Amino acid sequence: MKITSNPHRGGQKLIEAAPYPSTDAGRVADLLNQCPIAAETPLLPVDGLADVAALWVKDERGRMNLGSFKALGAAYVIARHAADISENPDSATLSGRTYVTASAGNHGMSVAAGARIFGADAVVYIAETVPESFADRLRAQNAQVVRCGTDYAASMKGAENAAQDNGWILLSDSSWEGYYELPYTLMEGYLQMAAEAIRQCPEKPTHIMLQAGVGGLAGAVAAYVRKIWGDEPQIVVVEPDAAPALQASIEAGACVFADGPDSVMGRLDCKEPSLIALNGLARDADSFLTLTDPQVTKHLSAMASAGIATTASGGAGVAAVMNSDVRKALGIGPESRVLCFLSEVAE
Repeated sequence: MKITSNPHRGGQKLIEAAPYPSTDAGRVADLLNQCPIAAETPLLPVDGLADVAALWVKDERGRMNLGSFKALGAAYVIARHAADISENPDSATLSGRTYVTASAGNHGMSVAAGARIFGADAVVYIAETVPESFADRLRAQNAQVVRCGTDYAASMKGAENAAQDNGWILLSDSSWEGYYELPYTLMEGYLQMAAEAIRQCPEKPTHIMLQAGVGGLAGAVAAYVRKIWGDEPQIVVVEPDAAPALQASIEAGACVFADGPDSVMGRLDCKEPSLIALNGLARDADSFLTLTDPQVTKHLSAMASAGIATTASGGAGVAAVMNSDVRKALGIGPESRVLCFLSEVAE
C-alpha cells in the first residue's frame, strides 16, 4: 500500500495541450433518454464490510446489459455520431463506417455494441493472451476480432495501423498527444453514472473511492463531483501497485510510463495514463492509493456475500475501504460516508 497526497490539487494543468474532462452531464442525458435500454443503475447501501457510517456502491454491472460502466463510453461516442447525422438515427445511419479499437475487455464490447446498433462495422484488436470467450462475446455483437501481439500495447498498435491503412475511425478509451476529441466525448458518457450517483446519494459522501486504469472513470466522476459537491468530499484514486500510472505521474508532475508486472486487476493494469484524465485528476483528486493484488482479492468473497460480486478490477475501490490500514491513513472512520463504484460484473 502506498498513498500519495496530490500536490497539484486545484492547480494548473499538467498537460497544457490536453483538455480537462467534460462536465456536461445534461448533454449525455439528453441523448441517452432516447435509448430505452439506457436505464438508470442502482446505488446500493452495503452493510458490514467496513466500519463506516455509510457505504454506498454504485452498481454498474447491469449497465445496458453489457456488464460494465464502459457501456456509457464508446457506445455513447457512436450514438453521438449517429445523432449528428440524423434526428432519428436507426440501424442504417452509420452504414459504411468502421470503428476500430484495441481492448482487453469491456471497452471493446461497448464499441461493438454501439456500431451494431447504428449500422457501422466494428473491428476489435485483442492480444493473444485474451481468452477466446471474450472474442466470442465480441463476435456475438457482430464485431470482427483480430488477434495481434502478446499484450495490450501491441494490439493497440495494430488497431492504430489498421485505422491509418484503411481510413477507419480509431476509437480508444485513452488519450495521448494529438488524440483528444473522441476520448473527450467518450469520458463525457461516463458523466451519466456520476450524475445518477449524486442524485441517488441520500447525503453528501465524506470520501469517494475511484479505481483507475488509464483514468477515464475516475477523471470523469471526479470532475463532476467537484462541479456539484465542491471541495468537501475527499476523492481517492485507487490503482494496482503493478501499474501506478496516475500516482507516478502525479509524483513526477508529468505523464510517465509506470512499468511493472502483470496484475490480477487486469482492467486497471494500465502502464500509461490518459492525458485528459491526468489533467482532471491532478486538479480534482486528493490522494492516489496503490494496492497489491492480495490486498484486493482477499475481500472479493466478502463482497460477493454482501451482494456485490465483481472482479478485482471492479471492486478495487470497495476493497480499499475494507482495508483498515487504508481507512486509518485516509481518516475514514465510524462517522464517514463513503461512495464507491462497482465497475463490472463478476467473470
